[in-house]
Amino acid sequence: MTAPLYDLIIVGGGPIGLACAIEAQKKNLNYLIIEKGAIVNSIFNYPLYMTFFSTAERLEIGDIPFNCLAPKPGRQEALEYYRNIHRYFKFNINLFEKVTAVQKKQNEIFEIATDKKVYKAKNVVIATGFYDIPIDMNVYGENLPKVRHYYKEAHEFAFRKIIVVGANNSSVDAALECWRKGAEVTMVIRKNEINSRVKYWVKPDIENRIAEGSIKVYFESNITKIDENQVEVDTPNGKITIENDFVLALTGYKPDLDFLEKIGIKLSDDELKIPVYNSETMETNVKGLFLAGVVCGGMQTHKWFIENSRIHANLIIDYISAN
Repeated sequence: MTAPLYDLIIVGGGPIGLACAIEAQKKNLNYLIIEKGAIVNSIFNYPLYMTFFSTAERLEIGDIPFNCLAPKPGRQEALEYYRNIHRYFKFNINLFEKVTAVQKKQNEIFEIATDKKVYKAKNVVIATGFYDIPIDMNVYGENLPKVRHYYKEAHEFAFRKIIVVGANNSSVDAALECWRKGAEVTMVIRKNEINSRVKYWVKPDIENRIAEGSIKVYFESNITKIDENQVEVDTPNGKITIENDFVLALTGYKPDLDFLEKIGIKLSDDELKIPVYNSETMETNVKGLFLAGVVCGGMQTHKWFIENSRIHANLIIDYISAN
């Protein structure tokens, strides 16, 4: 039996990948989504009680209303919404299947290899986000089990001495939640202040906890060594040693840039590693290979969000269907 030739294969089943599928359905394109984990896998891996910065309507796709009682939706509500989106549109989607290679053949057809089989398509959209690869601190002891690059909930850190690295939304949320569950929290922050992008209703909370001494903080500081029971920190006043049970190294995440280069997409030569693409069509330097969502920003992971990259789906599918 001959394998089907798809008009479009979408790599990544997050909100933007789903948005691309919705537009493909509208244009009667034969498509397949391939997702390495669960549907909207990144959101599934967010902290249990995370609240979005965006309001519900800014997370909507496919003109389907996102009803939410609170001013800002949380992780659980978002998962429910996107599951309902799948129930409504009945996507052609393969879950828990990882794409390992995308190669364009001489006949201009793409071969997409996964850990299960090989597919063929005329066009490919990469909508893989940026939550897969933590940005390492590159220090001794970072590979110890006590070091976590992802945070789910506070309970296991209750009544323990923890260090939270970073000053962004995930770091601040983790520090506050763990402190409220009884952890002794110390923050180690490379810059001299809490990040200005921290959610406006959370920023005063963390600043007040720091000011009153409930949460200790070392600004302009970096971890230099991690041992089983302590951590060495380089501060403006010299190196210090802190007793420690866990390190939450919430230092950010990055797209799989090696994969982008492996499949032929050029990246900028600077440290931002921004992929080459046409902003009007989202097509990369490889004809028929498109980018959608956060992955477009390279290391600028705060440039694109669900709310401002939903339009990528329209740009891509309009271009494909017109050609």
